[in-house]
Amino acid sequence: MPEAATIQSIRVRTCRIPVDPPVETASGSVPVAPLVLIDLETSTGVVGSSYLFTYTPLALKPVADLVAGMEALLKGQPVAPVSLFDILMKRFRLLGSEGLVLMAISGIDMALWDALAKSFEVPLARLLGAELGPVPAYASLRGMSAEAVMREAGPFLEQGFTAFKFKIGMPDPETDLRTIAALRGEVGPKAKIMVDYNQSLSFAEARQRLTRLDEIGLGWIEEPLPLHDLPGQTELRKLFHTPLQAGENWWGPQDAARSIAAGATDLVMPDLMKIGGITGWQRVAALAEAAGLPVSSHIFPEFSAHALLATPGADRLEYLDIAGPVLAEPLRIANGDVLLDGRPGGGIAWNEAAIARFAT
Repeated sequence: MPEAATIQSIRVRTCRIPVDPPVETASGSVPVAPLVLIDLETSTGVVGSSYLFTYTPLALKPVADLVAGMEALLKGQPVAPVSLFDILMKRFRLLGSEGLVLMAISGIDMALWDALAKSFEVPLARLLGAELGPVPAYASLRGMSAEAVMREAGPFLEQGFTAFKFKIGMPDPETDLRTIAALRGEVGPKAKIMVDYNQSLSFAEARQRLTRLDEIGLGWIEEPLPLHDLPGQTELRKLFHTPLQAGENWWGPQDAARSIAAGATDLVMPDLMKIGGITGWQRVAALAEAAGLPVSSHIFPEFSAHALLATPGADRLEYLDIAGPVLAEPLRIANGDVLLDGRPGGGIAWNEAAIARFAT
């Protein structure tokens, strides 16, 4: 057994990585990835690492400051992710343990799990009780036009991907339909195609648009309605056959519990940064298993691959490489699967030269 470790310090750095091509959504494009990089040092010298993606540069400094500020609450505490997650959630109850606060807690939780796995010299998946193996993935495309998705799909096809997702919600619904048809022509009749509205529709719009989409055999339709419109999402499930996907914007296990209990989704897609890191993920995975709902991931593919291997009913990993430019080694892809190489921890190692180049 490794020596019991305590938390010594938390190092926080920030960087802004150009996203080329930008990620396009119905709510606007993401041309730059603002990242908070976290290194949690323990008393045994083991360092656990993770990162957060704040979507907008406006949130970069506040999230970094929250993570750094939590060091005073954690210094000297044992490296015990589950216990510390609950402590932090209670500590911020008056302020509110959602939004940027939960993002910071999630980043610390992932770094703690990374440190714990490294201290046992095992991959995170093994620490979570799973064996290593291929993780089925889908290619998350960045563009919204027919030309863009066809261009992006080509290299993913060469890597063996058989499932693809892109964002829809253009002002003219016919544009979305033409783009789906173009992608289908590019990837072939057997490939799985999923679409994501990013919460951009009203119920009336969703009912009208999903009537057309329900006819073309999509793998899932993601977040057509705003996050907390559970009655609307539940009604859409009754009206259409195509599975509805939700979860990337759930704030912690409580949001997941409410959505699952309401019958508002056919599929579950937690986001490690918003759900509460690995600890929050495990709690949501238990809820999904009890409800018989398959689980996919939302971004953070390095840690998500480990989490999915230890998740009953795991479906697919979202492959969208955001942090790759500052990582020492990219994820390995073969035949459309992510392959973990057996390194201890969650697989995060920094490219210090790149961090210096993109530092803010």
